[in-house]
Amino acid sequence: MKAQVGDGRVICGLSGGVDSPRWWRRLLQRRAIGDRLTCIFVDNGLLRKNERELVERTFRGHFDIDLRVIDASEDFLKDLAGVSDPQEKRRLIGHRFIKVFQQAAEEVEGGVRFLAQGTLYPDVIESGQSLAGTAANIKLHHNVGGLPEELGFELVEPLRDLFKDEVRALGEVLGLPASIVWRHPFPGPGLAVRVLGDITQDKLDLLCDCDEILLEEIVANELYRSTNQVFAVLLPVRSVGVMGDGRTYESVVAIRAVETQDFMTADWARIPYDVLASISNRIINEVNGVNRVVYDISSKPPATIEWE
Repeated sequence: MKAQVGDGRVICGLSGGVDSPRWWRRLLQRRAIGDRLTCIFVDNGLLRKNERELVERTFRGHFDIDLRVIDASEDFLKDLAGVSDPQEKRRLIGHRFIKVFQQAAEEVEGGVRFLAQGTLYPDVIESGQSLAGTAANIKLHHNVGGLPEELGFELVEPLRDLFKDEVRALGEVLGLPASIVWRHPFPGPGLAVRVLGDITQDKLDLLCDCDEILLEEIVANELYRSTNQVFAVLLPVRSVGVMGDGRTYESVVAIRAVETQDFMTADWARIPYDVLASISNRIINEVNGVNRVVYDISSKPPATIEWE
């Protein structure tokens, strides 16, 4: 780590998962670079409900760290307006993140030389950049393949050669809280790859509400630790339904729940029928604009975990 970082200030792109620099403060700041770390949390408008507040509360309440929160949601949504191709979404998001980091770096006293990222090996493989050089480009990850050629920083990626289960094992060795170590992954592009097709604020708001209900039910039924990733997806189709005595023609939401260790392969989780029924009933009855919920029973491969 010391050899990677050398001299110079480091900014960390902060998110909320175990591979996020949320816990790099212990690894980088205490053990490698002292007080030369600044964490940047970017609100890109593509977050889960209350995610920004959760990150701020967790950091400011438990860690002594230079945390800077930047609301760039308007810029991200403007970039993505009318864009439906998933690869292009990821590329645009990666480029915008770098622009935000570059602007933030200008305000860090002493200048910034390094950008630290939570890149994992599955991100590298799926982006077609494996060590063997033989991996197919399944999808660009915003932090691998989606970055511009001219970054303005040197990248520091201490987790790049690790799988998710290895990162969790490392987190436990470092004594991190279980709530961080076992938190389900959330994609760097956020809800942009869970709203299929073009993105609007109304679609994001609808999906946030569905996702919140889904996770509430998973936690309440003690299924969070027995699943590895659970989320809702807003499909680019509408469905005929009946609510009350009237006809509806509204959105369809898919539920995705998987079990996996390394996230390179995954099997769909056998969620009990009564739990699925509760999730479906709540989403349809509590979220305006949804009249049908479907459950994704595809394994990886041939499907990927995320739909885009």
